[in-house]
Amino acid sequence: MSKIIRSILVAGLLVTGLAISYHFQSPASAAPPCVVVYRIYYNSPGTDSGSNYSLNGEWIQLRNRCSTGRSLASWKIKDVAGHTYTFGTFRLGGGKYVKVRTGNGTATATNLYQGRSWYVWNNDKDTAYLYNANGTLIDRCYYNNRSASSVYC
Repeated sequence: MSKIIRSILVAGLLVTGLAISYHFQSPASAAPPCVVVYRIYYNSPGTDSGSNYSLNGEWIQLRNRCSTGRSLASWKIKDVAGHTYTFGTFRLGGGKYVKVRTGNGTATATNLYQGRSWYVWNNDKDTAYLYNANGTLIDRCYYNNRSASSVYC
């Protein structure tokens, strides 16, 4: 077999292989997630006194970038130290935001509460991880800035 024919066959196989791998790529892996970490307010105003007011000044905000609502039932938010908040029955409307505050309070469509007695988010650096109900990592947000109080992700 001549070198030209062999080169044409190899090139054809490569092109076919690329086309097949592109065609069978999962559409979910290409689409950005609807629900993402939008902002973390990690250094609540004033002294870290541990009061409920101060604890609720610390929060993580999620955003639904899609036009339809999404159930967050059994989704989890974690930090590097392993603090975990698991969503109960909750639906985040299309285009809406929800803050998950550290302390205690009454849940609404825009505010949920972890019910903790001490802070979750470090004042200098940390990472927030958002997992769906199947345990798949959906989004993460890292910050490393002691001179700021919050970060947009």
